[in-house]
Amino acid sequence: MKDCEMTAAEIMAEDKKYIMRTYGRLPVVLTEGKGCRVKDIDGKEYLDLVAGIAVNGLGHCPEVVVKAIKEQAETLMHTSNLYYTLPQIKLAKLLVEISGMTKAFFCNSGAEANEAAMKLARKATKVAGHPEKTVIITAEKSFHGRTLAAITATGQPKYQKMFTPLPPDYKYVPFNDVEALKAAVDEKTCAVMLEPVQGESGVHPGTAEYFKTARELCDKFGCALIFDEVQTGLGRTGKLFGFENFGVKPDIMSLAKTLAGGFPMGAMLAAGKYAEVFEPGDHASTFGGNPLAAAAAFATVSEIAKPGFMDEVTKKGDYFRAELAKTEGVKEARGLGFMIGIELEKPDARAYAEEFLNKGFIVNPIGDSIIRLVPPLILSKAEIDEFVGAAKNIIK
Repeated sequence: MKDCEMTAAEIMAEDKKYIMRTYGRLPVVLTEGKGCRVKDIDGKEYLDLVAGIAVNGLGHCPEVVVKAIKEQAETLMHTSNLYYTLPQIKLAKLLVEISGMTKAFFCNSGAEANEAAMKLARKATKVAGHPEKTVIITAEKSFHGRTLAAITATGQPKYQKMFTPLPPDYKYVPFNDVEALKAAVDEKTCAVMLEPVQGESGVHPGTAEYFKTARELCDKFGCALIFDEVQTGLGRTGKLFGFENFGVKPDIMSLAKTLAGGFPMGAMLAAGKYAEVFEPGDHASTFGGNPLAAAAAFATVSEIAKPGFMDEVTKKGDYFRAELAKTEGVKEARGLGFMIGIELEKPDARAYAEEFLNKGFIVNPIGDSIIRLVPPLILSKAEIDEFVGAAKNIIK
């Protein structure tokens, strides 16, 4: 049976039969998208304010990325990383130039990028002659991915309890608690790993004081400052990188999500001495940075890095949050750029999200009281007004 001949109910039944139940899927079968909108199998249109969870930064099927993928797919899609390829080198150079970092490693996802970052930090201490420095400090309510080390770094027990025993030597501190961070970092600390804005737990920005303290502590004790920029990187916060909001530069940074405009890709960037730690055999990724992914990412990042692009994200993000804050039933609209958390006065986030979906808007409920919005970075003011108008009728 052809896909186009199947009903939504039949597709969902096939999904249930053949795919492991690792997702709580919504009862919608999406079939096409363009810009900030998607359509389901029945032709209903939705304004997508989640963008594949902060992935589709340039919207769905952006022409510049589609063109790059088509041209590269007809030239060279994949070859082993045992050989040089031009798209990967072009992308690495671009990322280094716009970030101020030194070198890049490419992989396929945010979790993989964080794994690479943690491995790099661990090896760096041993290369420096300090094998006792093994502890990685992260924040409570953080989220760093789903692999075993990444969920261990994630400061949320609900993701860890069914997968114990966990890798050792991880410690957790309250986010934005300067004194707790000072008490935690010591001679055994290998790295401090933080998100500029905690996204998965409700969109909570860090403070400049907190990150400045982290930088000072890492310098004092000779450990790496890692910024998980999987969600905040490449324009999401109104800056090319989240760390630019706070004036603190990391030693190591992870990227993914928006990186390749919807194509799966991750990257780990390192600065200074950390860029020289890995040697052949230390780490690898079969598909990481292959020509097709690198071409998609180069097209995406080149577009986002154009002059004026970030100014528009900042301006529209500020406007969006200000309008949402005026809405009855909204306790707070917080965040940076187009990374927005709507905290509700009542614990009805899932019910509201369902109503938004019925009205043609895709949003992301987090827990009972927060709705997360991470829309395409190209979202227009008219589309913002369209959503805010609906929100005033739905959230009460």
